[in-house]
Amino acid sequence: MRAVVTRVSSASVSIGGTVRGEIGRGFLVLLGVGPEDTQEQARRLAEKICRCRVFEDEGGKMNLDLAAVGGAVLVVSQFTLYADVKSRRPGFSHAAPPQVAEPLYKYFLDCCRALGFPPAHGEFGAEMAVASVNDGPVTLLFDTDHR
Repeated sequence: MRAVVTRVSSASVSIGGTVRGEIGRGFLVLLGVGPEDTQEQARRLAEKICRCRVFEDEGGKMNLDLAAVGGAVLVVSQFTLYADVKSRRPGFSHAAPPQVAEPLYKYFLDCCRALGFPPAHGEFGAEMAVASVNDGPVTLLFDTDHR
């Protein structure tokens, strides 16, 4: 699984002009699923992201996690994180097919919920408009294939 996580002061996802999910301070998570990914990887990734300490403490150091700052999570499915960009026209054959990716995406949402962060989210496979106000900016790349 791959996730691009941006620390935001606000973020939202809209489908057809209607806001489907929105958060204030927290993480915007763009989540891609690979064909060999597992529920165990999804669970570990959710834990790692939700416990990531990148919010500033009173001393200005990145030392606080989502819970410490009352943050939230917005998760958007993003198969393009598995793009093959060797040519000018990206290929997407390295992404998991929808019948594999969607259940793992939903499981990732469940894992965030179980960790105490009920996620706002888009709709798997939908055309979505994502808006965010980056905080920092702080953007991190998580990849379960590279530990």
